[in-house]
Amino acid sequence: MQIVIKIVRWVVGSLILFFNWVFTPRSIKRETALQATIDQQTAGLSLYQYPACPFCVKVRRAMKRNSLNIQTVDAKRCETSKKELVEGGGKLKVPCLRVEENTGEVRWMYESSEIISYLEDKVSVLQAA
Repeated sequence: MQIVIKIVRWVVGSLILFFNWVFTPRSIKRETALQATIDQQTAGLSLYQYPACPFCVKVRRAMKRNSLNIQTVDAKRCETSKKELVEGGGKLKVPCLRVEENTGEVRWMYESSEIISYLEDKVSVLQAA
């Protein structure tokens, strides 16, 4: 039974990655100065994720659509990253956005919809400025 579950997960994960590749969203084009400002404002963000997790794909697609250059961390294959996620955020759950504020305070955000909303709000504030 365990082998069947692993095979099903592998097939579904492969399909998710394939369709994500085929239907990759286009990135928004911005003026160089504005993009540099957005990159600077998002430098303290890291997305802890699994490559084939559908909720992680959802967040990565939103990042791509909004041209956000946020570091992605593979918490599935990297034991160090997995340990950082559990110690910092308190649970092994992805996607998780690590937000390091200018003050040095660190917050961990777990829900994909909440992460996307946070990122889009951050971008819209910077574009309005």
